[in-house]
Amino acid sequence: MTRPFIDFQNVWLAYNDQLLAQGHFAVEDISLQVGEGEFIAIVGPSGCGKSTFMKLTTGLKHPSKGTIHIGGQPVDGPLKISGMAFQAPSLLPWRTTIDNVLLPLEIVEPHRSQFKQRRDEYRARASKLLQTVGLGGYEEKFPWQLSGGMQQRASICRALIHEPKMLLLDEPFGALDAFTREELWCILRDLWQSQRFNVILVTHDLRESVFLADTVYVMSKSPGRFVVKRAIELPRPRDLEVTYTPEFTDIVHELRGHIGAIRKKSAEVAQ
Repeated sequence: MTRPFIDFQNVWLAYNDQLLAQGHFAVEDISLQVGEGEFIAIVGPSGCGKSTFMKLTTGLKHPSKGTIHIGGQPVDGPLKISGMAFQAPSLLPWRTTIDNVLLPLEIVEPHRSQFKQRRDEYRARASKLLQTVGLGGYEEKFPWQLSGGMQQRASICRALIHEPKMLLLDEPFGALDAFTREELWCILRDLWQSQRFNVILVTHDLRESVFLADTVYVMSKSPGRFVVKRAIELPRPRDLEVTYTPEFTDIVHELRGHIGAIRKKSAEVAQ
């Protein structure tokens, strides 16, 4: 059995020493092994710890208990091998589209020290990436000249420009209309299939998780822990027509049932 690319072993996190002393954890007893190049999605009710899990994965938070290894190395600080995109694209308004995409190369080593010498090469890389997501010709536009969907495409390009081994997506399409969202599903699918970086997608959209992921994990209410692991065995490559098939909708309904049961249990405990 090959070593997993992402390896969580019995990870617990309390946000401060006082909460730790009281035994109040944001996430508890998370063990997770993900192979290289896998696409996983994490779903669950609001406040279950999905974003906390992402912070642990990127090294922005350190576990109170347990260990995390990414790419065979212990996570002891912010990862340079990951890229991130969020629900808000957060493009800098004074920079053009291509300059927003280039930003990580100006910040992250070893690219930072090479940026001036390799600027033309990096701009060509950014331009090619923008063309891949349908933004060819928009390189010199400013964020306010782009639609929400275009801004999110640029945000994904920015997350991938330094060729990370892992892409972390926290509700990246949640603020978009249904048609734009599905269009970006297909763009992300194609980028992943061509490059096979690892992806962790946090989402509230069950259709999105089933369409994109190899495996979907369901988290419980806080303290968050994984209570369901569902392999998505729909054949790849997947196109949007699969979302109308009984096989697809059955998986979505199954996951919805798990989350409904979690909410019901939480409501009963609250009473």
